[in-house]
Amino acid sequence: MSTKRDYYEILGIKKSASLDEIKKTYRTLALRHHPDRVVHEQKKEAEEKFKEISEAYAVLSDSKKRALYDQYGHAGIDQKYAYEDIFKGADFGSVFQGMGDFGLGGGLFDEIFGDLGFDISGTRTRRGTRSRRGRDLQIAAEITLEEAASGTENTITLPRYEVCEVCGGSGAKPGTKKSTCSACRGSGRNVVSNGFFQVAQTCTQCHGEGSVIQTPCTQCRGQGRSKVTRKIKVKIPPGVDTGSNLRVRGEGEAGSSGRGDLYVVIQIHPHPVFQRHGVDILTEITISLSAAVLGAEVSVPTLAGKVSMTIPAGTQAGKVFRLKNKGIPSLHTRGAGDELIKVNVEIPTRLSSEQRKIFEEFARVSGGPTDKSSFTEKIKKAFI
Repeated sequence: MSTKRDYYEILGIKKSASLDEIKKTYRTLALRHHPDRVVHEQKKEAEEKFKEISEAYAVLSDSKKRALYDQYGHAGIDQKYAYEDIFKGADFGSVFQGMGDFGLGGGLFDEIFGDLGFDISGTRTRRGTRSRRGRDLQIAAEITLEEAASGTENTITLPRYEVCEVCGGSGAKPGTKKSTCSACRGSGRNVVSNGFFQVAQTCTQCHGEGSVIQTPCTQCRGQGRSKVTRKIKVKIPPGVDTGSNLRVRGEGEAGSSGRGDLYVVIQIHPHPVFQRHGVDILTEITISLSAAVLGAEVSVPTLAGKVSMTIPAGTQAGKVFRLKNKGIPSLHTRGAGDELIKVNVEIPTRLSSEQRKIFEEFARVSGGPTDKSSFTEKIKKAFI
């Protein structure tokens, strides 16, 4: 009797689930159990979980395999398909389309399932070796709000694995060559048969490579790559925000079939003057009571420097003015946001005798009371 878990149970879906539901569920689970998103101690467990949910998806997303499974259970699949054949034709590509930001590219499948001698599409790789793209890398870049508005170029220090310069990535000492693995005869795998069942296992001697290194390179110790630190210039376009993820193609780690990509996650420093709201920025200024009453020209800060702004006579406290196109450029469309300026009115706490006479006269001609307490309340009501 099979000890495998039910495929529907593994994905947490009903037997009546549609193909779209299966894809959506698998996409969520694949992201959750991505081996690169867990701590090192949990990586092995995550890889096994990833294989389990991928096997369930490969069967349930294929109408023929699903029909066999629904009728006969695991026996219907195991007796008809070798483990590697289960994945043939499975549409992993559409599930992970556009998910490069999460590191869910073909390189992950090549790494986890490459031991079986086939790639993400189920096609057997040549001689069973694992030809895979290098791992994607992610790094944070801190910039100012002004740099986010104008765009900038940052130099990032990045440690990564690159092809060994001594052996050219072969892993063998220069002047020597790899030899065909005697255990698997170059296939990279061993097939164990038991009646109707065929199980493909990674060759333990060559670890799926199909060849062995007799004399390892002294520089990389047979790994074919070594860790180096590079300085990489990254262009940051205008309009980015905290959390923006910039993809730099080919600046990830080296693999046998090419480099991975580098993802730069933007972090913007808090600004002492401005608050950002999407493409708009907000700031506050304080003006005198006389400027609010009579009007004035005041200097206000912008991301590009100070500009002059007109305060009309009779401006009330809390009034918000808008400076067109003084905000953050849109990352995806033309144009820029606005700068919103909230006006605070400063009420004098101490008056000279001359100032008091002027305000008392103002109160008198306005038909209001002239005593101190009533006058203060009137001012507060008028300007706060």
